[in-house]
Amino acid sequence: MKILKYSTLVLAATALLTSSSCKKALDINTSPNLPSDVPINTLYSGAATSVGFTAGSDFSRFSSLIMQQFAGQTTGGLTQPQQWAYYLIAPTDGNTLWANCYSTVLVNLDLVVQKAGTASPHYTGVAKLLEAYTYSLMVDTWGDIPYSEALKLTSNLNPHYDAGQTIYTSLLANIDAAITEINATSSALEVPDSSPIYPGPFSQTKPQWIKFANTLKLRLLLHESKKNAAAVTALNTLLSSGAQFLANNGDNFSAGFTSTPNAQNPAYQFDLDRVGNIVANKYIVDKMNNSSDPRRASYFTDFPTGSGLYVGSASGDDPSADFSKLGTYLEGTTGEAPVRMLTFAEYNFIRAEAALTLGAPGDAQAFFQAGITASMTDAGVASGDITTYITAHGTLAGTTANKLEQIINEKYLASFGIAVEQWSDWRRTGYPTISVVKSAVVPYIPRSLYYPETETDLNPNANKQKSGLDARVFWDAQ
Repeated sequence: MKILKYSTLVLAATALLTSSSCKKALDINTSPNLPSDVPINTLYSGAATSVGFTAGSDFSRFSSLIMQQFAGQTTGGLTQPQQWAYYLIAPTDGNTLWANCYSTVLVNLDLVVQKAGTASPHYTGVAKLLEAYTYSLMVDTWGDIPYSEALKLTSNLNPHYDAGQTIYTSLLANIDAAITEINATSSALEVPDSSPIYPGPFSQTKPQWIKFANTLKLRLLLHESKKNAAAVTALNTLLSSGAQFLANNGDNFSAGFTSTPNAQNPAYQFDLDRVGNIVANKYIVDKMNNSSDPRRASYFTDFPTGSGLYVGSASGDDPSADFSKLGTYLEGTTGEAPVRMLTFAEYNFIRAEAALTLGAPGDAQAFFQAGITASMTDAGVASGDITTYITAHGTLAGTTANKLEQIINEKYLASFGIAVEQWSDWRRTGYPTISVVKSAVVPYIPRSLYYPETETDLNPNANKQKSGLDARVFWDAQ
Protein backbone atom coordinates (compact mmCIF):
# COMPACT_ATOMS: atom_id res chain seq x y z
CA MET A 1 0.00 0.00 0.00
CA LYS A 2 1.72 3.14 -1.19
CA ILE A 3 0.96 6.04 1.12
CA LEU A 4 0.20 8.59 -1.55
CA LYS A 5 -1.66 11.13 0.56
CA TYR A 6 -0.54 12.31 3.98
CA SER A 7 -2.84 14.20 6.30
CA THR A 8 -2.19 17.84 7.08
CA LEU A 9 -1.23 16.83 10.60
CA VAL A 10 1.41 14.39 9.41
CA LEU A 11 2.83 16.85 6.91
CA ALA A 12 2.97 19.53 9.59
CA ALA A 13 4.67 17.11 11.96
CA THR A 14 7.24 16.20 9.33
CA ALA A 15 8.01 19.87 8.76
CA LEU A 16 8.50 20.35 12.49
CA LEU A 17 10.89 17.43 12.68
CA THR A 18 12.97 18.45 9.69
CA SER A 19 13.35 21.96 11.09
CA SER A 20 14.72 20.62 14.39
CA SER A 21 18.39 20.64 15.32
CA CYS A 22 20.78 18.00 14.00
CA LYS A 23 21.17 16.68 17.53
CA LYS A 24 17.43 15.98 17.73
CA ALA A 25 17.29 14.59 14.22
CA LEU A 26 20.06 12.11 15.01
CA ASP A 27 18.74 11.05 18.41
CA ILE A 28 18.55 7.29 18.04
CA ASN A 29 16.12 7.04 20.96
CA THR A 30 13.45 8.99 19.05
CA SER A 31 11.17 7.19 16.59
CA PRO A 32 11.49 8.71 13.08
CA ASN A 33 7.75 8.08 12.64
CA LEU A 34 6.73 9.97 15.79
CA PRO A 35 6.11 13.73 15.37
CA SER A 36 7.04 14.76 18.91
CA ASP A 37 6.15 18.43 18.41
CA VAL A 38 2.49 17.88 17.49
CA PRO A 39 0.33 17.87 20.66
CA ILE A 40 -1.35 14.54 21.23
CA ASN A 41 -4.75 16.17 21.68
CA THR A 42 -4.39 17.74 18.21
CA LEU A 43 -3.46 14.41 16.66
CA TYR A 44 -6.29 12.63 18.44
CA SER A 45 -9.02 15.19 17.71
CA GLY A 46 -8.09 15.29 14.03
CA ALA A 47 -7.99 11.51 13.78
CA ALA A 48 -11.30 11.03 15.62
CA THR A 49 -13.01 13.58 13.39
CA SER A 50 -11.57 11.77 10.36
CA VAL A 51 -13.04 8.48 11.58
CA GLY A 52 -16.51 10.01 11.58
CA PHE A 53 -16.05 11.93 8.34
CA THR A 54 -14.72 8.87 6.48
CA ALA A 55 -17.55 6.67 7.77
CA GLY A 56 -20.12 9.28 6.79
CA SER A 57 -18.75 9.91 3.31
CA ASP A 58 -17.74 7.21 0.79
CA PHE A 59 -18.32 4.24 3.13
CA SER A 60 -21.87 5.45 3.71
CA ARG A 61 -22.50 6.41 0.08
CA PHE A 62 -21.24 3.14 -1.42
CA SER A 63 -23.24 0.94 0.93
CA SER A 64 -26.40 3.08 0.98
CA LEU A 65 -26.51 3.27 -2.82
CA ILE A 66 -25.91 -0.47 -3.22
CA MET A 67 -28.57 -1.20 -0.60
CA GLN A 68 -31.16 1.10 -2.20
CA GLN A 69 -31.43 3.60 0.62
CA PHE A 70 -29.93 6.36 -1.52
CA ALA A 71 -30.43 6.85 -5.25
CA GLY A 72 -28.25 8.70 -7.72
CA GLN A 73 -29.97 11.45 -9.68
CA THR A 74 -29.15 14.34 -11.97
CA THR A 75 -30.75 16.92 -14.20
CA GLY A 76 -27.81 16.68 -16.59
CA GLY A 77 -25.06 14.17 -17.28
CA LEU A 78 -24.50 10.88 -15.50
CA THR A 79 -23.19 11.43 -11.95
CA GLN A 80 -20.92 9.28 -9.79
CA PRO A 81 -23.76 8.29 -7.41
CA GLN A 82 -25.81 7.17 -10.42
CA GLN A 83 -22.89 5.05 -11.62
CA TRP A 84 -22.45 3.46 -8.21
CA ALA A 85 -26.18 2.78 -7.95
CA TYR A 86 -25.99 0.94 -11.31
CA TYR A 87 -22.99 -1.06 -9.93
CA LEU A 88 -20.72 0.76 -12.35
CA ILE A 89 -17.98 0.77 -9.71
CA ALA A 90 -14.42 0.78 -11.03
CA PRO A 91 -11.11 0.14 -9.22
CA THR A 92 -10.38 3.87 -9.41
CA ASP A 93 -13.52 4.61 -7.35
CA GLY A 94 -11.87 3.22 -4.23
CA ASN A 95 -8.62 5.20 -4.50
CA THR A 96 -9.63 8.12 -2.28
CA LEU A 97 -11.41 6.06 0.37
CA TRP A 98 -8.48 3.63 0.69
CA ALA A 99 -5.98 6.49 0.95
CA ASN A 100 -8.12 8.30 3.52
CA CYS A 101 -8.32 5.20 5.68
CA TYR A 102 -4.60 4.46 5.69
CA SER A 103 -2.88 7.81 5.33
CA THR A 104 -5.29 10.03 7.24
CA VAL A 105 -7.27 7.99 9.76
CA LEU A 106 -5.10 5.01 10.66
CA VAL A 107 -1.67 6.60 10.47
CA ASN A 108 -2.73 9.40 12.83
CA LEU A 109 -4.36 6.98 15.27
CA ASP A 110 -1.16 4.96 15.24
CA LEU A 111 0.80 8.13 15.99
CA VAL A 112 -1.50 8.76 18.96
CA VAL A 113 -0.69 5.28 20.27
CA GLN A 114 3.05 5.87 19.81
CA LYS A 115 2.97 9.29 21.41
CA ALA A 116 0.86 8.14 24.38
CA GLY A 117 3.13 5.17 25.05
CA THR A 118 2.60 3.24 28.29
CA ALA A 119 2.14 6.37 30.40
CA SER A 120 -1.23 7.38 28.90
CA PRO A 121 -3.31 4.19 28.55
CA HIS A 122 -6.63 6.04 28.21
CA TYR A 123 -5.37 7.58 24.98
CA THR A 124 -3.99 4.30 23.64
CA GLY A 125 -7.17 2.44 24.49
CA VAL A 126 -9.45 4.91 22.72
CA ALA A 127 -7.15 5.10 19.68
CA LYS A 128 -7.06 1.30 19.41
CA LEU A 129 -10.85 1.14 19.45
CA LEU A 130 -11.06 3.66 16.62
CA GLU A 131 -8.45 1.67 14.70
CA ALA A 132 -10.44 -1.53 15.22
CA TYR A 133 -13.63 0.12 13.97
CA THR A 134 -11.89 1.50 10.86
CA TYR A 135 -10.13 -1.75 10.00
CA SER A 136 -13.42 -3.64 10.38
CA LEU A 137 -15.10 -1.38 7.82
CA MET A 138 -12.22 -1.99 5.44
CA VAL A 139 -12.37 -5.77 5.79
CA ASP A 140 -16.16 -5.69 5.35
CA THR A 141 -15.73 -3.58 2.20
CA TRP A 142 -12.68 -5.12 0.48
CA GLY A 143 -11.90 -8.42 2.24
CA ASP A 144 -8.20 -9.17 2.73
CA ILE A 145 -6.19 -5.96 3.21
CA PRO A 146 -2.75 -4.83 4.48
CA TYR A 147 -2.76 -5.01 8.25
CA SER A 148 0.25 -6.43 10.08
CA GLU A 149 2.68 -4.70 7.70
CA ALA A 150 0.62 -1.52 7.23
CA LEU A 151 1.33 1.92 8.79
CA LYS A 152 5.10 1.50 8.56
CA LEU A 153 5.40 4.73 6.55
CA THR A 154 8.65 4.82 4.56
CA SER A 155 10.00 1.64 6.16
CA ASN A 156 7.51 -0.49 4.22
CA LEU A 157 5.62 0.99 1.28
CA ASN A 158 4.65 -2.43 -0.11
CA PRO A 159 2.94 -4.43 2.62
CA HIS A 160 1.62 -7.92 2.12
CA TYR A 161 -2.07 -8.62 2.70
CA ASP A 162 -3.57 -10.35 5.74
CA ALA A 163 -6.60 -12.64 5.56
CA GLY A 164 -9.84 -11.06 6.73
CA GLN A 165 -10.38 -13.80 9.31
CA THR A 166 -6.89 -13.21 10.74
CA ILE A 167 -7.56 -9.47 10.96
CA TYR A 168 -10.89 -9.99 12.74
CA THR A 169 -9.18 -12.24 15.29
CA SER A 170 -6.57 -9.56 15.90
CA LEU A 171 -9.18 -6.79 16.13
CA LEU A 172 -11.13 -8.69 18.78
CA ALA A 173 -7.94 -9.15 20.81
CA ASN A 174 -7.05 -5.48 20.36
CA ILE A 175 -10.49 -4.45 21.59
CA ASP A 176 -9.93 -6.48 24.75
CA ALA A 177 -6.53 -4.82 25.22
CA ALA A 178 -8.12 -1.42 24.68
CA ILE A 179 -10.72 -2.10 27.36
CA THR A 180 -7.94 -2.94 29.82
CA GLU A 181 -6.14 0.30 28.96
CA ILE A 182 -9.29 2.41 29.23
CA ASN A 183 -9.92 0.88 32.64
CA ALA A 184 -6.44 1.84 33.88
CA THR A 185 -6.64 3.75 37.17
CA SER A 186 -4.36 6.57 36.04
CA SER A 187 -3.19 8.13 32.79
CA ALA A 188 -0.55 10.84 32.40
CA LEU A 189 -2.47 12.44 29.55
CA GLU A 190 -6.27 12.47 29.33
CA VAL A 191 -8.52 12.31 26.29
CA PRO A 192 -9.80 15.90 25.83
CA ASP A 193 -13.25 17.00 26.93
CA SER A 194 -13.76 18.33 23.41
CA SER A 195 -13.43 14.88 21.81
CA PRO A 196 -15.64 14.72 18.69
CA ILE A 197 -16.69 11.23 19.83
CA TYR A 198 -18.09 10.94 23.37
CA PRO A 199 -17.26 14.52 24.38
CA GLY A 200 -16.92 15.40 28.06
CA PRO A 201 -14.58 14.59 30.94
CA PHE A 202 -13.04 11.16 30.42
CA SER A 203 -14.05 10.13 33.95
CA GLN A 204 -17.64 10.43 32.73
CA THR A 205 -17.27 9.12 29.16
CA LYS A 206 -15.08 6.11 30.01
CA PRO A 207 -18.12 3.83 30.51
CA GLN A 208 -19.39 4.79 27.06
CA TRP A 209 -16.11 3.83 25.42
CA ILE A 210 -16.25 0.44 27.15
CA LYS A 211 -19.89 -0.08 26.12
CA PHE A 212 -18.96 0.76 22.55
CA ALA A 213 -16.02 -1.66 22.68
CA ASN A 214 -18.18 -4.57 23.80
CA THR A 215 -20.93 -3.75 21.31
CA LEU A 216 -18.39 -3.57 18.47
CA LYS A 217 -17.23 -7.06 19.50
CA LEU A 218 -20.84 -8.26 19.23
CA ARG A 219 -21.09 -6.82 15.71
CA LEU A 220 -17.90 -8.56 14.55
CA LEU A 221 -18.80 -11.89 16.16
CA LEU A 222 -22.26 -11.78 14.57
CA HIS A 223 -20.67 -11.18 11.17
CA GLU A 224 -18.61 -14.35 11.60
CA SER A 225 -21.31 -16.49 13.13
CA LYS A 226 -22.27 -18.46 10.01
CA LYS A 227 -18.69 -19.33 9.08
CA ASN A 228 -17.06 -19.73 12.48
CA ALA A 229 -18.60 -21.78 15.28
CA ALA A 230 -16.07 -20.33 17.71
CA ALA A 231 -17.57 -16.88 17.06
CA VAL A 232 -20.97 -18.11 18.24
CA THR A 233 -19.41 -19.47 21.43
CA ALA A 234 -17.51 -16.21 21.96
CA LEU A 235 -20.65 -14.13 21.37
CA ASN A 236 -22.66 -16.10 23.92
CA THR A 237 -19.80 -16.01 26.39
CA LEU A 238 -19.59 -12.23 26.03
CA LEU A 239 -23.33 -11.82 26.56
CA SER A 240 -23.17 -13.96 29.70
CA SER A 241 -20.07 -12.26 31.09
CA GLY A 242 -21.68 -9.25 32.70
CA ALA A 243 -20.05 -6.95 30.13
CA GLN A 244 -21.66 -3.55 29.56
CA PHE A 245 -23.14 -2.65 26.17
CA LEU A 246 -24.78 0.43 24.66
CA ALA A 247 -27.66 1.17 27.01
CA ASN A 248 -29.48 4.11 25.40
CA ASN A 249 -29.24 6.49 22.46
CA GLY A 250 -26.88 8.69 24.45
CA ASP A 251 -24.35 5.85 24.18
CA ASN A 252 -24.48 5.82 20.36
CA PHE A 253 -21.03 5.68 18.80
CA SER A 254 -21.22 8.82 16.68
CA ALA A 255 -19.06 11.74 15.61
CA GLY A 256 -20.26 15.29 16.12
CA PHE A 257 -20.23 18.01 13.47
CA THR A 258 -21.36 21.63 13.45
CA SER A 259 -23.05 24.13 11.14
CA THR A 260 -19.75 25.99 10.73
CA PRO A 261 -18.58 25.95 7.09
CA ASN A 262 -16.00 23.19 6.48
CA ALA A 263 -16.89 21.58 9.82
CA GLN A 264 -20.26 20.28 8.67
CA ASN A 265 -21.56 16.77 8.37
CA PRO A 266 -20.13 14.99 5.27
CA ALA A 267 -23.56 14.18 3.80
CA TYR A 268 -24.51 17.85 4.01
CA GLN A 269 -21.19 18.94 2.49
CA PHE A 270 -21.66 16.48 -0.38
CA ASP A 271 -25.11 17.94 -1.07
CA LEU A 272 -23.67 21.45 -1.10
CA ASP A 273 -20.98 20.44 -3.58
CA ARG A 274 -23.13 18.19 -5.77
CA VAL A 275 -26.66 19.50 -5.51
CA GLY A 276 -29.29 16.86 -6.31
CA ASN A 277 -26.81 14.04 -6.96
CA ILE A 278 -28.23 11.94 -4.12
CA VAL A 279 -31.93 11.55 -3.34
CA ALA A 280 -34.05 9.06 -1.42
CA ASN A 281 -34.36 5.64 -3.03
CA LYS A 282 -37.76 4.34 -4.10
CA TYR A 283 -37.18 0.99 -2.37
CA ILE A 284 -36.79 2.34 1.15
CA VAL A 285 -39.33 5.15 0.65
CA ASP A 286 -41.99 2.74 -0.61
CA LYS A 287 -41.23 0.36 2.24
CA MET A 288 -41.73 3.15 4.78
CA ASN A 289 -44.75 4.61 2.97
CA ASN A 290 -46.46 1.20 3.08
CA SER A 291 -46.19 1.11 6.86
CA SER A 292 -46.79 4.86 7.42
CA ASP A 293 -43.41 4.92 9.12
CA PRO A 294 -43.16 8.10 11.22
CA ARG A 295 -39.37 8.33 10.68
CA ARG A 296 -39.96 9.59 7.13
CA ALA A 297 -40.26 13.19 8.32
CA SER A 298 -36.65 13.19 9.56
CA TYR A 299 -35.16 10.72 7.09
CA PHE A 300 -36.37 12.56 3.97
CA THR A 301 -37.71 15.87 2.76
CA ASP A 302 -41.29 15.74 1.54
CA PHE A 303 -42.17 16.36 -2.10
CA PRO A 304 -43.76 18.68 -3.02
CA THR A 305 -42.53 20.72 -0.05
CA GLY A 306 -45.20 20.89 2.64
CA SER A 307 -47.22 18.00 1.20
CA GLY A 308 -46.21 15.34 3.74
CA LEU A 309 -45.65 13.02 0.77
CA TYR A 310 -42.40 11.14 0.14
CA VAL A 311 -41.25 10.07 -3.31
CA GLY A 312 -38.17 7.98 -4.02
CA SER A 313 -36.16 7.48 -7.19
CA ALA A 314 -35.45 4.00 -8.49
CA SER A 315 -32.00 3.47 -9.92
CA GLY A 316 -32.34 4.14 -13.65
CA ASP A 317 -35.22 6.61 -13.36
CA ASP A 318 -35.11 9.44 -15.86
CA PRO A 319 -33.26 12.58 -14.69
CA SER A 320 -35.52 14.67 -12.50
CA ALA A 321 -35.49 16.89 -9.43
CA ASP A 322 -38.92 15.63 -8.37
CA PHE A 323 -37.82 13.33 -5.56
CA SER A 324 -37.42 13.51 -1.80
CA LYS A 325 -33.93 14.44 -0.63
CA LEU A 326 -32.01 13.35 2.47
CA GLY A 327 -33.51 14.91 5.59
CA THR A 328 -32.37 16.26 8.92
CA TYR A 329 -31.60 12.81 10.40
CA LEU A 330 -28.49 12.46 8.23
CA GLU A 331 -27.73 16.09 7.42
CA GLY A 332 -29.18 18.29 10.14
CA THR A 333 -30.59 21.66 9.17
CA THR A 334 -27.25 23.20 8.21
CA GLY A 335 -24.83 20.30 8.51
CA GLU A 336 -24.89 19.76 12.28
CA ALA A 337 -26.20 16.16 12.31
CA PRO A 338 -23.89 13.57 13.86
CA VAL A 339 -22.48 10.70 11.84
CA ARG A 340 -23.93 7.62 13.51
CA MET A 341 -21.61 4.62 13.29
CA LEU A 342 -22.91 2.05 15.80
CA THR A 343 -26.16 2.66 17.64
CA PHE A 344 -28.22 1.44 20.56
CA ALA A 345 -30.85 0.40 18.01
CA GLU A 346 -28.31 -1.82 16.25
CA TYR A 347 -27.32 -3.37 19.58
CA ASN A 348 -30.93 -4.37 20.22
CA PHE A 349 -31.33 -5.89 16.76
CA ILE A 350 -28.08 -7.83 17.25
CA ARG A 351 -29.50 -9.20 20.51
CA ALA A 352 -32.81 -10.06 18.82
CA GLU A 353 -31.07 -11.97 16.03
CA ALA A 354 -28.67 -13.71 18.40
CA ALA A 355 -31.50 -14.80 20.69
CA LEU A 356 -33.52 -16.06 17.73
CA THR A 357 -30.82 -17.90 15.79
CA LEU A 358 -27.74 -18.44 17.98
CA GLY A 359 -29.19 -19.59 21.30
CA ALA A 360 -28.09 -16.36 22.96
CA PRO A 361 -29.69 -15.20 26.22
CA GLY A 362 -32.63 -12.82 26.14
CA ASP A 363 -36.00 -12.55 24.43
CA ALA A 364 -35.91 -11.85 20.68
CA GLN A 365 -39.32 -10.17 20.76
CA ALA A 366 -38.34 -7.76 23.52
CA PHE A 367 -35.08 -6.79 21.82
CA PHE A 368 -36.88 -6.42 18.48
CA GLN A 369 -39.30 -3.88 19.92
CA ALA A 370 -36.50 -2.15 21.82
CA GLY A 371 -34.58 -1.72 18.54
CA ILE A 372 -37.58 -0.12 16.84
CA THR A 373 -38.17 2.14 19.82
CA ALA A 374 -34.52 3.23 19.99
CA SER A 375 -34.42 4.04 16.28
CA MET A 376 -37.64 6.02 16.32
CA THR A 377 -36.69 7.91 19.46
CA ASP A 378 -33.35 8.82 17.88
CA ALA A 379 -35.25 10.10 14.84
CA GLY A 380 -37.43 12.36 17.03
CA VAL A 381 -40.66 10.36 16.72
CA ALA A 382 -43.32 11.05 19.36
CA SER A 383 -43.99 8.26 21.87
CA GLY A 384 -47.61 7.85 20.75
CA ASP A 385 -46.54 7.33 17.15
CA ILE A 386 -43.96 4.78 18.28
CA THR A 387 -46.65 2.85 20.14
CA THR A 388 -48.94 2.91 17.10
CA TYR A 389 -46.17 1.60 14.84
CA ILE A 390 -45.13 -1.16 17.22
CA THR A 391 -48.73 -2.25 17.65
CA ALA A 392 -49.02 -2.68 13.89
CA HIS A 393 -45.52 -3.91 13.01
CA GLY A 394 -43.70 -4.89 16.19
CA THR A 395 -44.64 -8.54 16.71
CA LEU A 396 -42.41 -11.33 15.42
CA ALA A 397 -44.43 -14.09 13.78
CA GLY A 398 -44.05 -17.23 11.68
CA THR A 399 -41.02 -19.44 11.21
CA THR A 400 -37.53 -18.62 12.41
CA ALA A 401 -36.73 -17.45 8.86
CA ASN A 402 -39.83 -15.22 8.87
CA LYS A 403 -38.82 -13.70 12.20
CA LEU A 404 -35.24 -13.15 11.07
CA GLU A 405 -36.53 -11.35 7.98
CA GLN A 406 -38.63 -9.06 10.19
CA ILE A 407 -35.64 -8.30 12.41
CA ILE A 408 -33.31 -7.49 9.53
CA ASN A 409 -35.95 -5.47 7.68
CA GLU A 410 -36.42 -3.25 10.74
CA LYS A 411 -32.67 -3.10 11.31
CA TYR A 412 -32.30 -1.98 7.69
CA LEU A 413 -34.61 0.97 8.35
CA ALA A 414 -32.83 1.81 11.59
CA SER A 415 -29.46 1.65 9.78
CA PHE A 416 -30.38 4.35 7.29
CA GLY A 417 -27.15 5.85 5.96
CA ILE A 418 -24.91 4.02 8.46
CA ALA A 419 -21.63 2.95 6.91
CA VAL A 420 -21.58 -0.61 5.50
CA GLU A 421 -23.69 -2.40 8.13
CA GLN A 422 -26.94 -2.65 6.17
CA TRP A 423 -24.87 -4.07 3.28
CA SER A 424 -23.21 -6.54 5.67
CA ASP A 425 -26.61 -7.68 6.96
CA TRP A 426 -27.85 -8.33 3.43
CA ARG A 427 -24.72 -10.29 2.57
CA ARG A 428 -25.07 -12.34 5.77
CA THR A 429 -28.80 -13.04 5.67
CA GLY A 430 -30.23 -12.17 2.25
CA TYR A 431 -32.53 -9.59 3.86
CA PRO A 432 -34.01 -7.25 2.92
CA THR A 433 -34.88 -8.94 -0.36
CA ILE A 434 -33.66 -6.23 -2.70
CA SER A 435 -33.36 -7.01 -6.41
CA VAL A 436 -30.75 -6.14 -9.00
CA VAL A 437 -31.57 -2.64 -10.27
CA LYS A 438 -33.01 -2.26 -13.76
CA SER A 439 -30.03 -0.41 -15.20
CA ALA A 440 -27.34 -2.61 -13.62
CA VAL A 441 -24.13 -3.11 -15.57
CA VAL A 442 -23.57 -6.52 -13.93
CA PRO A 443 -26.25 -9.16 -13.26
CA TYR A 444 -25.73 -9.27 -9.50
CA ILE A 445 -25.67 -7.02 -6.44
CA PRO A 446 -22.07 -6.25 -5.42
CA ARG A 447 -20.67 -8.18 -2.44
CA SER A 448 -17.36 -6.30 -2.10
CA LEU A 449 -15.47 -3.52 -3.85
CA TYR A 450 -12.55 -3.86 -6.24
CA TYR A 451 -9.15 -3.14 -4.77
CA PRO A 452 -8.14 0.45 -5.58
CA GLU A 453 -6.20 0.91 -8.79
CA THR A 454 -3.49 2.89 -7.00
CA GLU A 455 -2.91 -0.15 -4.80
CA THR A 456 -2.79 -2.86 -7.47
CA ASP A 457 -0.65 -0.69 -9.77
CA LEU A 458 1.92 0.42 -7.21
CA ASN A 459 2.18 -2.29 -4.58
CA PRO A 460 3.87 -5.42 -5.96
CA ASN A 461 2.62 -7.33 -2.90
CA ALA A 462 -1.03 -6.34 -3.43
CA ASN A 463 -3.58 -9.07 -3.87
CA LYS A 464 -4.49 -9.88 -7.44
CA GLN A 465 -7.42 -7.74 -8.58
CA LYS A 466 -10.81 -9.39 -8.09
CA SER A 467 -12.55 -10.89 -11.08
CA GLY A 468 -15.75 -9.09 -10.21
CA LEU A 469 -17.79 -7.26 -7.57
CA ASP A 470 -19.31 -10.61 -6.62
CA ALA A 471 -16.14 -11.63 -4.74
CA ARG A 472 -17.06 -12.40 -1.13
CA VAL A 473 -15.41 -11.29 2.08
CA PHE A 474 -14.48 -14.10 4.43
CA TRP A 475 -17.65 -14.10 6.56
CA ASP A 476 -20.09 -13.86 3.61
CA ALA A 477 -21.80 -17.23 3.68
CA GLN A 478 -25.32 -16.30 2.56
